[in-house]
Amino acid sequence: MKNEKVMNANYQKITEEILGLAGVKINGSAPWDIQVHNKEFFRRAITEGELGLGESYMYGWWDAEKVDELIDKILSAKLDEKIRRKFSILLKLFTARVFNLQSKRRAFIIGEKHYNLGNDLFQNMLDKRMNYSCAYWHNASSLDEAQENKLELICKKLYLEPGMKVLDIGCGWGAFGKYSAEKYRVEVVGITVSKEQVELGKKLCEGLPVVFRLKDYRDVKEKFDRIVSVGMIEHVGYKNYRIYFETANRCLKDDGLFLLHTIGNVKSEKSIDPWTHKYIFPNGMLPSVAQISRAVENLFVIEDLHNFGIDYDKTLMVWYANFKNNWDKIKDKYEGHFYRMWEYFLLSSAGSFRARRNQLWQIILSKNGIQGGYQSFRNSSYSPSSLARKMETGDGFRKYSLC
Repeated sequence: MKNEKVMNANYQKITEEILGLAGVKINGSAPWDIQVHNKEFFRRAITEGELGLGESYMYGWWDAEKVDELIDKILSAKLDEKIRRKFSILLKLFTARVFNLQSKRRAFIIGEKHYNLGNDLFQNMLDKRMNYSCAYWHNASSLDEAQENKLELICKKLYLEPGMKVLDIGCGWGAFGKYSAEKYRVEVVGITVSKEQVELGKKLCEGLPVVFRLKDYRDVKEKFDRIVSVGMIEHVGYKNYRIYFETANRCLKDDGLFLLHTIGNVKSEKSIDPWTHKYIFPNGMLPSVAQISRAVENLFVIEDLHNFGIDYDKTLMVWYANFKNNWDKIKDKYEGHFYRMWEYFLLSSAGSFRARRNQLWQIILSKNGIQGGYQSFRNSSYSPSSLARKMETGDGFRKYSLC
């Protein structure tokens, strides 16, 4: 018993010293300071890293007025690299490096565990078009406007023209499909591993040339003029990056374009954050630029890379506000620690983008390179009809840059 008390005191001392490097205090008065309600928190934070920190928050062992600012400070000071995370490191090595957690046989797990949590959860958190990915806040004053900015930006970067057939890998509830079909008069085939998304997506896109298929990306065999994939490669896993891009290459016409929209890691990882893996995105993994470039070698030319990761901070904070404000409408459907789990997910994610630990990239890929060079966009100030009229002149990619 005496030894246990000594150990607990040591864990507390180590925790206080490490947090102090980032200007964080235990039971301090700053909004990012940790208020400890259960001293078991110290042991779990030191020995289990992300898993212990996240689970102890879910259990109510600690609080902070602004969890997002706390995580920002922890990651900006690289405190996670100063803690020896014995258990989480073992979990990462065992699960991610030994097994292919994103194999075809396991492809539908993320749909069942995350995207099928209930459409009403996401309807009460997201924008009116149901975009579950980073918004583009350029000159936007609301989430709805910022998400339409993002959709318009994607359409412009793809140089969509009426009658084109577009594959949407990881289509969600059809936000891109609906927008592009309405504004650009294209046909869209969306694939997802979530039955809930298919069910609601069909209703939202009723009457439009948007088709939903419950299918793994590896099973797509058709040819398309354009391919878009927004927030899906994060579920592919490093062992499958090559086959993911081989599939896209096979399905894209020779003169087509592929837009990849993904959260990115600043370094190449072959492991999984154990808390996120256990509670939010099972088998998820963030790619690095190096991993993407290796996977597209001799398949695609990287025409453009646009990083607007800082916009995800603001997007997540608005999602959190919506979730918090609408919780009473949906709380009867969720049990136990769900509220604190989801709160920690949104706020800690915002903190990671604020600290620039995570990035958000839109990458344009072509199969053979655009003759004369690809001209990209960085805003959406032109109307769809204006762009369509200009595209009809036949000057193609070169003339109408918005850079």
